[in-house]
Amino acid sequence: MDRDTAETRAERSASLDARNHLQRCLQQLAPAQEAEAARVSLEAEVPGVLFEGMRSFLQSRPDWDQYRVITSALAGFLFQNGCGDRCVAQHYLNGLFMRAGD
Repeated sequence: MDRDTAETRAERSASLDARNHLQRCLQQLAPAQEAEAARVSLEAEVPGVLFEGMRSFLQSRPDWDQYRVITSALAGFLFQNGCGDRCVAQHYLNGLFMRAGD
C-alpha cells in the first residue's frame, strides 16, 4: 500500500469516527429529553485562522458572543444547504435580523 492510499484511508477513518461520535452523542439524549433540551453542548476543533477571525469579530461586536456566532453559522450552513427544518430556518432568520441587545 502506498503512502497516499494510507493517508486517504486514515482521513476517511477520522471522518467516520467524528460522525460516529456525533451519532453517539445524539443517541444519549432520550427522546423526551431531546424535545425538552433547549441546548446541546458541542466540542469541536477549528482551524486557528477561523478562531482568530471569530475572536476579532467578537471584540468589535459586544452584543454577540461565541454561542450566537456558532449557532448563526451552523444554522446558515444548514439552511443554505437544503435543510428544511422550520427550527433551523427560524434560527437562520433570527441570526440575520437580530438587533443589538437581543
